[in-house]
Amino acid sequence: MAIDLRSDTLTKPTPAMHQAMMEAEVGDDMFGEDPTVAALEKKAAKMFGMDAAIYCASGTMTNQIGIRLHCNLQDEVICHKYSHIYLYESGGIMSNAGASVRLLEGERGRITAKAVESAIQPDDIHSPVSRLVSLENTANKGGGSCYDFEEIWAIRETCHEHGLALHLDGARLFNALVATGQTTKQYGEVFDTISICLSKGLGAPVGSLLIGSHADIKRAKRIRKVMGGAWRQAGYVAAAGLYALENHVDRLVEDHNKAKEMAKVLEGLDYVEEVLPCETNILIFKLTDKYTNQSFLDKLAENDILAFGFGPQLIRFVTHYDFTDDDLTKTIEVLKKL
Repeated sequence: MAIDLRSDTLTKPTPAMHQAMMEAEVGDDMFGEDPTVAALEKKAAKMFGMDAAIYCASGTMTNQIGIRLHCNLQDEVICHKYSHIYLYESGGIMSNAGASVRLLEGERGRITAKAVESAIQPDDIHSPVSRLVSLENTANKGGGSCYDFEEIWAIRETCHEHGLALHLDGARLFNALVATGQTTKQYGEVFDTISICLSKGLGAPVGSLLIGSHADIKRAKRIRKVMGGAWRQAGYVAAAGLYALENHVDRLVEDHNKAKEMAKVLEGLDYVEEVLPCETNILIFKLTDKYTNQSFLDKLAENDILAFGFGPQLIRFVTHYDFTDDDLTKTIEVLKKL
């Protein structure tokens, strides 16, 4: 079986998670009668000290619902130019919310309060209305980089001063929390809405949650409905999410350590020009002209290793719980001999 480092979305349910799914008590979630979905939503909201949560099929859906909650036609979203909500959600900001986007520069996918302040539109009929700031933590295109929490607070204060909402794309938020020691409650105090993904490092087969106020989540259910996101007996997959939150958070450090070990090896190889700082489970490195993206990926594939091209001469590895110690040993052996 190939070693798959393309994404942490590729994990399969563990036997214990699968058992939890099979034993789930279910009902019709459209009638608010699925007890496992309700338990998952309640647990997530409590973890973050927020009012309520809504369970959805994907992080794209929870992000797009969050944006739609805060933005109307002719409004504007401020985010990093490499944000997932902008690059990888099929133009959803425009098609779902009818909003414009102000794209900011920033080191490794992160923006600053100063940059946000300078990006806020003047009160002028020629400009869209700045309405929402969206952060991504960890930042995928930034190599799994983590925000400094003091900077998040500064952005929060800037948003308050100018009447803007603050949304978090927390697809890999738990990776950031494990790496930095910050807490879910701290994040719940800062953001208006938070999207968390259960099917990446946490290892559930599907599902994300949007967390926010009672009013926002009530409206989010209407938006989810029009997106075709209504569930029926969703408790079978919600049970996997519950199991993940209860059992798979602390072990994320194992994924981080494996990524960092590979980073150290890559730094000493002659075909690697640069290795981005590796904070969590995403490792991005730049190749010299010895290989193109495709020729390097082909070499890996010949050795039963799958990876992902992430731009000109850039390769991304993403570690996860299906990437074992033996897989790590083999991958390092292959990298050294290429």
